[in-house]
Amino acid sequence: MMTTPQDEEGPRTTLASRITSLLGSGLVQLFLVCVALFWLMPTLGLFVTSLRSPQDNASSGWWTALLEPAQLSLENYAALLDNPDFVASFVNTVLITVPATVIIVVVASLAAYAFAWLEFPGRDWLFLIVVGLLVVPLQVALIPIAQVYGGAGLYGSILGVVLFHVGFGLPFAIFLLRNFFAAIPRDLLEAARMDGGREITIFRRVILPLGGPAIASLTIFQFLWVWNDLLVALVFADAQSAPMTVALQSEMRQFGANLDVISAGAFLSMVVPLVVFFAFQRYFVQGVMAGSVK
Repeated sequence: MMTTPQDEEGPRTTLASRITSLLGSGLVQLFLVCVALFWLMPTLGLFVTSLRSPQDNASSGWWTALLEPAQLSLENYAALLDNPDFVASFVNTVLITVPATVIIVVVASLAAYAFAWLEFPGRDWLFLIVVGLLVVPLQVALIPIAQVYGGAGLYGSILGVVLFHVGFGLPFAIFLLRNFFAAIPRDLLEAARMDGGREITIFRRVILPLGGPAIASLTIFQFLWVWNDLLVALVFADAQSAPMTVALQSEMRQFGANLDVISAGAFLSMVVPLVVFFAFQRYFVQGVMAGSVK
């Protein structure tokens, strides 16, 4: 067997392989760490600003507190938590986000299982309708839904905000979970049916454990989206049911220079999503990676 000069020299080095090898070097990793720190700089500035007094914020930049730690205190957070309006907005945010997330995860899981593994008339057409709803922007439904809410007595209530989030969150949730559930081996479900398992039993004992990463990813997506929402709450919530995003927006509109209140409230609104994300980070990564190869 004849060999060519290329065979004797070994595999040919391409530009892509060189770039890939450079990405693993320590210099590049140090550069990426610097980029990450630079990316987190606004968050650090927000946190430091929330710990400074209004006088210090007005006289100098937040970075001066790094050299003068005596400027930092928790007085802004204590005053914020003593504010009944902000506490009420925090409770409203929880009352909106938790039900909207739980309802979507439960309903989407059941619907995705039906679309993936149950045979019923019109299944494929119904799924095509769900896929089509993904391209419908929620802005086009604000006025029609507001009219419906006005007639039903839901306008300005927490229930109305929750139902709107559920209605526009279900298409993406069903699409995501259906594609993940459809990749589960059919033999597992057939074996469970041969053992006499009912569909609800198969769903609880087979689908939910195997679909845990996808469900956790959906939970994070939905929680973050609803928690940080401003547009829907601004349109459908009144003063008594307004979440933190609306309360902070109103605070900025009325007292734009009151950085101590705004920064403390904004940072508190970031804490809960960060805790949820890092608590489910492992499942989130598994779900994203699984979805990329299935």
